[in-house]
Amino acid sequence: MQFAYRANRSVDDAVNMGLHFILQHLDQPRAYARILFVDFSSAFNTIMPDILTTKLSQLTVSPAICQWISSFLTDRSQHVRLGGVTSGTRTISTGAPQGCVLSPLLFSLYTNNCTSNDPAVKLLKFADDTTVIGLIQDGDESAYRQEVEKLVLWCRQHNIQLNALKTVEMVVDFRKHPSLLHPLTISHSPVSNVDSFKFLGSIIIT
Repeated sequence: MQFAYRANRSVDDAVNMGLHFILQHLDQPRAYARILFVDFSSAFNTIMPDILTTKLSQLTVSPAICQWISSFLTDRSQHVRLGGVTSGTRTISTGAPQGCVLSPLLFSLYTNNCTSNDPAVKLLKFADDTTVIGLIQDGDESAYRQEVEKLVLWCRQHNIQLNALKTVEMVVDFRKHPSLLHPLTISHSPVSNVDSFKFLGSIIIT
């Protein structure tokens, strides 16, 4: 569920809806939630123009606009200037320019089909901020873990670099006798567990 660049949706709506899903679920017996805050490495730099234009066509964007966006992202020249020294020029054909007002929107469209198909797992997106909420009942985490695996696979297929070392997880568990939870791993790296996190500008504390 994408909240950026949508009418009547804001960052506050994303936070409120995420908390609503969690708190409503925790009202049920034997329930807890696992929240995965996903970190992408240089998200805008990973956009593949050919994949993006295919997605835009599927969203019924006109061929002329698709061609313009493809031309905008392909064969771009860039160099680095530090003090009085300028590097050589390099041509690149991946990613969207940093600081360009169009880049966040293009990334949102690029990740349009990155969704959860399970009602017990909510995937919230705000531009390049992605959060996976697993609503666990009776200790059954299978749906949550499957959706995380699907997200990892989707990232590989779309050239998105998921930073497993900076991705963190929070567990919200108000049960009287919580059981020991098995850690989550991404790409063979254990995900760190945190007690607080700044979620879209709002600090969440368990």
